[in-house]
Amino acid sequence: MQPRTAFQSKTVVTDLVLPSETNPINNLFGGELLARMDRAASIAARRHSRRIVVTASVNHVAFNRSVPLGSVVTIEAKVSRAFTSSMEIYMDVWIEDRESGECVKANEAIYTFVAVDETGRPVKIPELIPETDLEKERYNAALRRKQLSLVLAGKMKPSDATELKALFE
Repeated sequence: MQPRTAFQSKTVVTDLVLPSETNPINNLFGGELLARMDRAASIAARRHSRRIVVTASVNHVAFNRSVPLGSVVTIEAKVSRAFTSSMEIYMDVWIEDRESGECVKANEAIYTFVAVDETGRPVKIPELIPETDLEKERYNAALRRKQLSLVLAGKMKPSDATELKALFE
């Protein structure tokens, strides 16, 4: 199985915020943005694994800026790290100002997907090779995030979380 780069999984989804997708103050519903991010992350995970993929978790979402009605929203998703059958997908959400055309980062999120076969059983996926400084930073942090998640879920002993221990030594 050939390793793949983060760039090979890059997915860009651009869409317009319509009135039916907004709350009473004319901003995009958070749930609508979550669904859009889930679709973008799913495509990125599928591109990396070339398998059926399912959402395993929404690890982190930061709603830093509201997304107003009429905005053009662009979600950029890339696999940030591949494990045995799971992948972490990091997403940046940009909004384009209606008048100036300036793009501003509004939100970010991290989802985890698992590659499965036709019966729903996890399958092995290719390694990920980070290339840029940002990809390397996200790649390294992904292992710490995974270990923290496993410790919090009771699936890993804190003493076995080597990446987390290294932060405090």
